[in-house]
Amino acid sequence: MERIECVVIGAGVVGLAVARRLAMDGREVFLLESEDRIGTGVSSRNSEVIHAGIHYPAGSLKAELCVAGRRALYAYCEARGVAHRRCGKLIVATEPGEIPALRLVQEKARANGVALEWLDRARVQEMEPQLHAAAALHSPETGIVDSHGLMKALLRDAEDDGAMLALKSPVLGGRAVSGGTELDVGGEEPTQILAEQVYNCAALGAQNLALALAGLHKESIPSLHLSKGSYFALSGPSPFSRLVYPVPSSDWLGVHLTLDLAEQARFGPDEEWVDGIDYRVDPNRSRSFYASVRRYWPGLPDDALQPAYCGIRPKLSGPGGASKDFVIQRAEDHGVKGLVNLFGIDSPGLTACLALAERVVAGR
Repeated sequence: MERIECVVIGAGVVGLAVARRLAMDGREVFLLESEDRIGTGVSSRNSEVIHAGIHYPAGSLKAELCVAGRRALYAYCEARGVAHRRCGKLIVATEPGEIPALRLVQEKARANGVALEWLDRARVQEMEPQLHAAAALHSPETGIVDSHGLMKALLRDAEDDGAMLALKSPVLGGRAVSGGTELDVGGEEPTQILAEQVYNCAALGAQNLALALAGLHKESIPSLHLSKGSYFALSGPSPFSRLVYPVPSSDWLGVHLTLDLAEQARFGPDEEWVDGIDYRVDPNRSRSFYASVRRYWPGLPDDALQPAYCGIRPKLSGPGGASKDFVIQRAEDHGVKGLVNLFGIDSPGLTACLALAERVVAGR
């Protein structure tokens, strides 16, 4: 049986960031990924937004790690040449009746240490002439990033410091033993690994992996709820130079407009609770998009939206439930020495990845 100091399970953006951080400390790191490429799940099926840290409850891990992660991510992208742009975003009240809700957003952001600029209707029109808004908040710290470029940079860093990546290597199960955790690894050449430290960064598969580990207190595993979000691309040039978000009416932020680094506009995600993983986009879902988008962009032409892609988020609460925070579990939570479980790492996991890795590796 092969003995490894640290095993990281899941080569999405968080797993890559954790592996990089461990390798920077001179640790022996083995990164296991079940798919044939890195970052094929949650990490590559999102809006690629660098979030400022606006909407999360003050004092939550999401708020703390988003703000710290955003700062770290901009610095990292600059240093590593990862494509990104600090384009800013507008959160809009389309009617006067939504202005109180917009004020609440401003207060929540202020509590998280995020400064937003209040814009009246005239100022909104100056900045984005096609945007319909009674008022808006401008977030200059919001941006966009090439998520694939980011993951490649994280992997290069990790490997430069000695980490090893094994693709098509699913972890099928394991058990707690006196020397750490024995892992049963499948794939073309099944093997067993004894790891002193295990970091479960399996995203959508994190709960199933934890359930497959003998010796772990199963009651410690939170329930998993799958939230599917579809995106539709705009045919033709973008009417906006910034991201545009409606005032949120719940924990879901609504159908917003984001840009990629080629300035292609896309709308989404919507929200659909599902029982399994299916990445097909139903073209008929665009019907609800038109009504949502035209509240802040009345000029959206008919038949201008084309199916783009979808993502599925690993939520810890289901329909109608209050959004839950990131969960970082250690031995005192589940009973397995040397095992760290990460559950519910949805948005803003991409933005927070570097700060989250610092928290995980530091043992706090």
